[in-house]
Amino acid sequence: MGTVHAKTLDSETFPAMVAHQGIPPPPPDGKRGHVLVLDNQKAKVEHIYIEGLSKTKSDVVTNIAKDVLQAESIQDVIRKSTEARAKMEKLGIFKNVGILIDTNKGPKAHPDGLNVTFEVKEMRSVTGGIHTLVGNNEGSLVVGVKMPNVFGRAEKLVSEYSYGSRKSTSYQASFIKPIQADLDKCITASGFKMMADYLPSGYKQTDKGISLDLSFPSFIGRQSLRWEGVWRELSCLRTSSFAVREEAGHTLKSCLKHTYTRDTRDENVLPSSGYLLKLNQELAGYTGGDIKFFKEEMELQLNQKLFWDIVVSCSLSGGMLKPLEKTKSNILDRFFLGGPNSVRGFMLRGIGPHQDGDAVGSEAYWATGLHVYSPLPFNPAKGGFGDLFRTHFFVNAGNLTTINLDDPWNKNKDKKLENFRWSYGVGLVVRFGRIARMELNYCVPMRAANSDKISEGFQFGIGVNFL
Repeated sequence: MGTVHAKTLDSETFPAMVAHQGIPPPPPDGKRGHVLVLDNQKAKVEHIYIEGLSKTKSDVVTNIAKDVLQAESIQDVIRKSTEARAKMEKLGIFKNVGILIDTNKGPKAHPDGLNVTFEVKEMRSVTGGIHTLVGNNEGSLVVGVKMPNVFGRAEKLVSEYSYGSRKSTSYQASFIKPIQADLDKCITASGFKMMADYLPSGYKQTDKGISLDLSFPSFIGRQSLRWEGVWRELSCLRTSSFAVREEAGHTLKSCLKHTYTRDTRDENVLPSSGYLLKLNQELAGYTGGDIKFFKEEMELQLNQKLFWDIVVSCSLSGGMLKPLEKTKSNILDRFFLGGPNSVRGFMLRGIGPHQDGDAVGSEAYWATGLHVYSPLPFNPAKGGFGDLFRTHFFVNAGNLTTINLDDPWNKNKDKKLENFRWSYGVGLVVRFGRIARMELNYCVPMRAANSDKISEGFQFGIGVNFL
């Protein structure tokens, strides 16, 4: 987005520097051939100027640019100026950021003195747009309005409406406040309303709530602390089972959430190296509401490139829900398993207990997957369109169960492994940029319970997160 400009280093523009450093001037006839080596050439930044600010408070950009004053060489000036420009662009409040490096021509200028000017162009006060969003096995049309730099310190007010292909709708308005103009550390306050049909479980869910989130980098990872208050309504569909109808009505959930993420993958959709570790804890009921539980979830993914662009990927996920104070768990909070994004070879929410055909979920689960990815045979269009495609062989396994923390560990372990499901298959993976992917697989379920709903043969899935 930005550009870097520097004045030509010749004997007219930099007389003091040429004399001080002994830099030979370019040929007088203007012909090319003179090579100027900037490495270790001393320089001192005496002034930093910011041009183009209107709504933005000057301290936001000066705090970012001040590191340029510590530069000790011309090369260091360019490097630090470029890093400062990248941080300014990351704020999301400028259309363009340019850099101009020039000598300081003042009467008391240092022989190596330089001036650095950042030329910025602010974004409009209100922007909007329409785009599509791919979720787990669902596509959505999103209409959004954004007000960047609301109070001049990179704050944002974002409002979005989305309509999904599965009749889900959502409204959300968020105010994002960076801490010390650093988007890696920010506070987000949101209000939202979401409605979605969960046909495999025979109910419709409507959530209305508010949330407050603090996210920040921490030791080898990133953390998020979140409070959420949600008024939830579970509505029955025409074919809902009696077990689902028993839970119909309104509930109020107030919870505290903590998320820790460590991600070293080279990309999110089809990584070839690195790992992902994600830990989630949720405690509900101690800040209000009538839902009380503790929930823990874990996700781990390892990726390793072998040879001929063949990549092996291993994943493991699991979770546990513990109702507190002798309450019962709610179907809206339980875990579900199965589907093209989960344990393949089973229908969406097809694994685990069912009541009259409706999946009712469980309070504990584990799932694992092993994938071997390879390019298309003979790798056509390598380096271009062909790089969007991968073939893969996979083995998935998982189980839904209920455990009792008062029971011995060995007994709970046996419950988790008892009657676990597994499947294998082959398929084609298509990547959509770096945000989503599509899979067309041929699945062979090898082990299933009588209550499960299997999906043998071809299965199609699209989304962001895959097992």
